[in-house]
Amino acid sequence: MPSHPAIAPGRCAVVTGAASGIGLAAAARFATLGMRVCLADANAVALEDAAEAVARAARSEADVIAVPTDVGQLDEVQRLKERAYEAFGEVAVLMNNAGTEGGGELLGDPARWREILEANLWGVVNGIQVFAPDMMAQGTPGAIVSTGSKQGITTPPGDTAYNVSKAGVKVATEALAHELRQDPACRVTAHLLIPGFTYTGFTRARGATEKPAGAWTADQVVDLLLEGMALGDFYILCPDNDVTREIDEKRIRWAAEDVILNRPALSRWHPDFKEAFAKYMRS
Repeated sequence: MPSHPAIAPGRCAVVTGAASGIGLAAAARFATLGMRVCLADANAVALEDAAEAVARAARSEADVIAVPTDVGQLDEVQRLKERAYEAFGEVAVLMNNAGTEGGGELLGDPARWREILEANLWGVVNGIQVFAPDMMAQGTPGAIVSTGSKQGITTPPGDTAYNVSKAGVKVATEALAHELRQDPACRVTAHLLIPGFTYTGFTRARGATEKPAGAWTADQVVDLLLEGMALGDFYILCPDNDVTREIDEKRIRWAAEDVILNRPALSRWHPDFKEAFAKYMRS
C-alpha cells in the first residue's frame, strides 16, 4: 500500500512524547522509512536514550535530534518548532502524542487537573497553533496527527480530567481537519489516532512487567496509524487483542444515543440500564 505523501525519505517528522511508548515507536518507524526525526519529550534523560535508539535506525545520526519540551508551555513548543526548522528546513509530519496518565477525579486535586489538561490538551492545541501555519505555507504534503483516546469519546466515569482532556483533543483535531480543507491549495491533512489497550510505559508503571495478553504493542498501533494515514482516514480507531472494532463501534454508538434517546448521563454505567446495555452488546 502506498504511504501518505508526507512520509518520504529526507522529510522531517516531529514527534512529541517520543521518549517511550507509541511516540518512540512512531519516531523509530519514521527513521526506518528514511525520514529525519525530531524527538520531543519532557523527560530529558529518557529522551536522550530514545534519540540514540532512533538514530541507530536512521540513515545517519545527523538525521535525528532531541529537544526536551514541555508541550503544555507555548514558548517551549515554539522553541521546538524553531529547532526542527533550523535542523531540517521544514516539517512534513507533526505527531502531537505527548500526554500524561489520568488520576483527575471530578472532585479531585485541582493541581492534577491542570497538569493533565496542560499536557494532554494544551500540548495538542499548542502544537497545532505553532506548527500548522508554517506547514500549510510550505505548499508540500504534510500531516498532523493527534493522539486521542476512546475515553475522550465514551467518557467512562472515574477519570474525568483525562476524559475531558482527550475529548478536547478530538474536538481540536476535528476543527483542524475542517480548517485545513477550507484552503484548496493546502496539502496538509489531519488525523486522530485512537489507540486501544497498548503496552507502554504507562502500563509498566501500573506494575505490568510483561505485555498483557489483551494489549497491542506500540508497533502495532503505528502499523495501523500509517495504514490509516495512507487511506486518508481521519479517525484511526485501533482495536486490541480483547476489544474488536465492532465492540468499539457499539460502545461509541450507545454513548452518542444517550443524547438522542434522552437517557441518563453515562447510562452505560447506570444500574437501570445494565441489562439493556448487556443485551445491546450481545445483539
